Amino acid sequence: MLVRSGDDLFSIPTKTPQDAQALAAQLRGQGGWLDIVPGIDSVLVRFDAATIEADTARNRLRATIDAGIPPLPTGDTLVEIPVAYGGEFGPDLGALSEATGLSRDEIVALHTGAEYRVEMVGFTPGFAFIGGLDERLRVPRRTEPRQRVAAGSVGVADGRTGLYAMASPGGWTLIGRTPYRLFDANAASPFALRPGMRVRFRAIEPDEVGQWP
Repeated sequence: MLVRSGDDLFSIPTKTPQDAQALAAQLRGQGGWLDIVPGIDSVLVRFDAATIEADTARNRLRATIDAGIPPLPTGDTLVEIPVAYGGEFGPDLGALSEATGLSRDEIVALHTGAEYRVEMVGFTPGFAFIGGLDERLRVPRRTEPRQRVAAGSVGVADGRTGLYAMASPGGWTLIGRTPYRLFDANAASPFALRPGMRVRFRAIEPDEVGQWP
């Protein structure tokens, strides 16, 4: 179902983050759209209202959906993310332990013991939403977001892991920090992680890293 979200916007609900990314890729390949923004469960499409009637845009989008969206190629890329858990780098690990009834060691074991998929990148440049978190680690976002979360911070919320590529405000439960460079404005591909990539986390000691981002 297409939802009119503004004079020049349509929102298209999707069943999964993978569907949203695949639909966005299909629409980008068509050309003719001003902006295409995939989310966790929808794709926002902006059209040029000065040259395209809303009904024309709607019909074009509906035809694309009805034709079927080929799955997004995910490749076989597996990225290992080193994380120093707890302490000054994971100030909410204790609170997560209290909320879940799990020890800190059990939380780290669960978080490092699974393989995940990047669902989307957004919010701030390079911020990665990673799905597949063990349900035993599910907690809501903090009621009071922090004004500043350090780059490299690793948080959990609502069944996902979030990686802060840049320092920014944020309300995720912070369990650690990684020295892995998630965003580099000078690189040919600024984002280290892309939707569909496989991810694993590995526990490290803080002194294993010479300098944090």
